[in-house]
Amino acid sequence: MTNTGMQFGIFTVGDVTVDPTTGRAPTEAERIRATVAIAKKAEEVGLDVFATGEHHNPPFVPSSPTTLLGYIAAQTERIQLTTATTLITTNDPVKIAEDYSVLQHLADGRVDLMLGRGNTGPVYPWFGKDIRAALPLTVENYQLLRRLWREEVVDFTGEYRTPLHGFTLAPRPLDGVPPFVWHGSIRTPEIAELAAHFGDGFFANHIFWPASHTKRMVQLYRRRFEHYGHGGADQAIVGLGGQVFLRPNSQDAVNEFRPYFDNAPVYGHGPSLEEFSAQTPLTVGSPQQVIDKTLSFRDYVGDYQRQLFLVDHAGLPLKTVLEQLDLLGGHVIPVLRKEFAIGRPAHVPGAPTHESLLAAARHSEIQEAS
Repeated sequence: MTNTGMQFGIFTVGDVTVDPTTGRAPTEAERIRATVAIAKKAEEVGLDVFATGEHHNPPFVPSSPTTLLGYIAAQTERIQLTTATTLITTNDPVKIAEDYSVLQHLADGRVDLMLGRGNTGPVYPWFGKDIRAALPLTVENYQLLRRLWREEVVDFTGEYRTPLHGFTLAPRPLDGVPPFVWHGSIRTPEIAELAAHFGDGFFANHIFWPASHTKRMVQLYRRRFEHYGHGGADQAIVGLGGQVFLRPNSQDAVNEFRPYFDNAPVYGHGPSLEEFSAQTPLTVGSPQQVIDKTLSFRDYVGDYQRQLFLVDHAGLPLKTVLEQLDLLGGHVIPVLRKEFAIGRPAHVPGAPTHESLLAAARHSEIQEAS
C-alpha cells in the first residue's frame, strides 16, 4: 500500500430507511448485520477506516458504538475502527473512557473516536442533560475524559456531574496511549477551537454545506492549532466527510441513485439531485468523477489526513452498497492515494495511528530523560 499520509474509509449513520424501489425497509436486525458485512467488505477491498455514528432514536440502530465495533474488531485484522460521532455531551466521560480503553485492548489499538454533540435535540433529556448547556457540557466532559486517560489518579469537580475523588480508570489505555480524538462539527466554531486548543483532530462533516463553509471552518481550526503551538497550520490534523454513489457509467449512477436521493429523509423533497451535487460535495457518477471531485477538496482545505465517504444510507440495499465498495476499493481509492501523495510536503503528518502515537510518546520520554 502506498503511504500517502492519508486514510480513506467509510462512515455509516445506521439509518433504517425504506428502499423506495421496493417499498421495503430492513428489520433492525438486518440493518445491524448489514453494517457488519459492510465493515468487513471495507477491509477486504483495502479501505483504511470504518466509522459508525451514535444515535439513540428510531429510525437508527447504532446506539452502542463500542458493542458494534468490538464485534467488528473480532472479525477484522487491519481496518481502523472509529466513530462518526461519540456523544460527548450526553455520555458519561468515565464510561467513554472505560469503553474505548476496553475496545483499544480488544482491537490491538485499531481504535480512535470522533467526539461531537450529535444532531438530535431530544437526546439531552433522555440522558438527563440540558441542551442549553451543550457547549459548556462538551468542554467540561472532554477535559475530564482527557485526564481520565492520562492521569493515574483523578480528582475532579465540575459543574455538570458529581465530583470524582481519587478515581483510577480501569483498564488503562493500551500501552499508556489514549485513543486519538477527532472533534466533529458541521457548523460550530467553538468545536474547531476546542480541537485546536488540545492539538486534536478536526473532522468537518462536509456533507450538506457548500465548500466555502468547510473552507472557513478548517481554516479557523488550522490558524488556532498554530496559535496554540502545536505546529504549523498546515500540520493540523484534518478529516473530511463525503458522499458518493458510483457506477462505471455516470448516467447509470444518476438514474439508479435518483429515487433514493428524492426520498431520503435527510435531503429528499428539497433541491434536485443536480442542484445538490453542484452545491455540496455529493458526487453521483463514474469513478473518475468521484476521483476528480474528491481531489478538489485539497484545493480549499489543504493537505489533510482522513477522507470518509457515506455510501450506505437512504435505503440502499446491502448488495448495492457492497458493489459501491468494490468500485471504491478497485477504481477510486488507489488513484486517490497516488494523486494525494503528489506534492504533499514531508512535514505534513500522516493520519495518527496507535503505532505513531506510541512512537511519539516514547520519543518524548527519551528526550525528557536526556
